[in-house]
Amino acid sequence: MNIVLGCDPEIFLADVNGRLKASCGLIGGSKEHPLPLPIGDGYAVQEDNVALEFNIPPAPNAKAFIESIGRAMDFLSFDVESRYGLKLINSSAASFPDEELLSPAARVFGCDPDYNAWTGKRNPKPKAADRNLRSCGGHVHVGFDKQQVELLHLIKCMDLYLGVPSVLMDKGELRKELYGKAGAFRDKKYGGEYRTLSNFWVFDERLRQWVWDNTEKAVYAAMTRFAVDDYKDSILDAIDNNNKEAAVYLKQQLNLEVLSV
Repeated sequence: MNIVLGCDPEIFLADVNGRLKASCGLIGGSKEHPLPLPIGDGYAVQEDNVALEFNIPPAPNAKAFIESIGRAMDFLSFDVESRYGLKLINSSAASFPDEELLSPAARVFGCDPDYNAWTGKRNPKPKAADRNLRSCGGHVHVGFDKQQVELLHLIKCMDLYLGVPSVLMDKGELRKELYGKAGAFRDKKYGGEYRTLSNFWVFDERLRQWVWDNTEKAVYAAMTRFAVDDYKDSILDAIDNNNKEAAVYLKQQLNLEVLSV
């Protein structure tokens, strides 16, 4: 079955000395009115809490997916450096200084709800002990034929093929105080949005390819009615508790792809 993939990664900004800088009032664009990027149709950027968030046009193949992310990041990297002397940083969670959280936008969390595919319930709004902690997601949008694939089954399979290996690949464990639980998704008219992953994969072409390949595997598993619920306890333990032993067990049992990072 043919699929298309998109994404809307969130990325932090920092100055040349590595000091974190909120995107508020710098980038433009919002959830309601994203700012189109002058690099082609379907590219846009917006301010999301303290991060910038960009999206790419739906990609029909891995090459387009990988290149579109690179094109957007190259443009945004040049733009924030030339205008503000800032850079995009490879971090999925950080505690921001008080002075960067003065804007009301910096205190808005999770305005649109997401849901848990394993329970069918709405996820609670995030709350961390550190009120200055902020995080960045690397959500994957999948376009597919809903008559052939059931969305909740697909999200569970994406937990297996993407969420579980990410426990062994993603070093940014701090984000899980806010986001990154198993089965996090939103229903979309074109398919679904898988929200468990951080942004760790968007900075490396190998990892973008990994996301494409393992999303394809998850779609195939869902289409062929793979009994993913048989592994529910181990999947939830691996992702929700960041249990690397559970992740290794599943990797060995099901030959999951884990790349060196």
